[in-house]
Amino acid sequence: MTQATHYDVQALTTFVERLFEKAGADTEVAQVVTRVLLEGELLGHRTHGLNLVSRYIDGMLGGQVKARAQVLEQVSDSGISSLFDGHYVLGPYCVSRALDCAAKGATSQGIGIAVVRRAAHIGCLAAYLKPYTDQGLVAMLYSSDPSVGLVCAHGGVDPVYTPNPIAAGIPTQGEPILLDVSMSTVTLGLVGQCRDAGSRLPHSVLVSNDGQLSDDPRDFFTSPQGSILPLGGQAFGHKGFALALLVEALTSGLAGHGRKDAPDQWGASATAVVIDPRFFGGLQAFTDETSFLGRLILASRPLDPERPVRLPGQAGLALRRQALEQGASLSSQLVADLDRLAGQLQLPALSQ
Repeated sequence: MTQATHYDVQALTTFVERLFEKAGADTEVAQVVTRVLLEGELLGHRTHGLNLVSRYIDGMLGGQVKARAQVLEQVSDSGISSLFDGHYVLGPYCVSRALDCAAKGATSQGIGIAVVRRAAHIGCLAAYLKPYTDQGLVAMLYSSDPSVGLVCAHGGVDPVYTPNPIAAGIPTQGEPILLDVSMSTVTLGLVGQCRDAGSRLPHSVLVSNDGQLSDDPRDFFTSPQGSILPLGGQAFGHKGFALALLVEALTSGLAGHGRKDAPDQWGASATAVVIDPRFFGGLQAFTDETSFLGRLILASRPLDPERPVRLPGQAGLALRRQALEQGASLSSQLVADLDRLAGQLQLPALSQ
């Protein structure tokens, strides 16, 4: 078992911000990116948490990823709808700016929408949501990457699009409901983890390049490449496939930059939609309804008495509370990676 050490969240925040600043990021960009990556870590999304720090900084040092706030271009702004061109600025900064812009539209007109094209990797979508639900806003995110094909169309073999996640934060009278769902059966991260561990996937969620269903991650990493099945698998994948097409339209379609442009560098298309319930039935009525529904769900009888029914995001928020109280638990492998970066950038190590 990999050993883990607990670190004070504020000290960890300061450490990671310094890494980004020393690597060349603006203070504002460093703070925003650190907040999003750390939030992903606290919510338990370890593949999209602090382990991305080294990937992001390596991209910065290699020149593929930008980290200056002024590079992010706001192409248009109507007050309700806006378009940003990230020019490959660190993705969490791009998406946070888009969400802030959409929230401004929502609080003044009831709804706001902001689209980003060519953002560098944007991390965990669920990590962006809580600051907006805390304001009584409904926040939704959609994401795709037009430079990559990983998931096949329903009934097809060849990889066409990315997992295309949809995330949403829904305010209640207590903790928010946070959902983050890919339109594929599994993520690329899980396929890679299973390959590295020498294990098989839980189900046959892949299609080999010769059209065979497989639970062997090696059948994805071939030449030609295999594919991940759409959400719903072989039997019900038409549903995930249809939703994935919707995400493509709402992201790359609205961004005016997508697969037709054949981009050769990883660059996310992302869309943020924010709604203020105060302009509709009212915030009190909204949270009365979402809270009642939440209680109804939590009271339902579980199939397994040892595994009670829970709401989306409930487990992650519990992990977050624990980390804020007791410190964030980081694996020795992650700490070693962060210390390597610190040494490279001539900064004190996290572990000292």
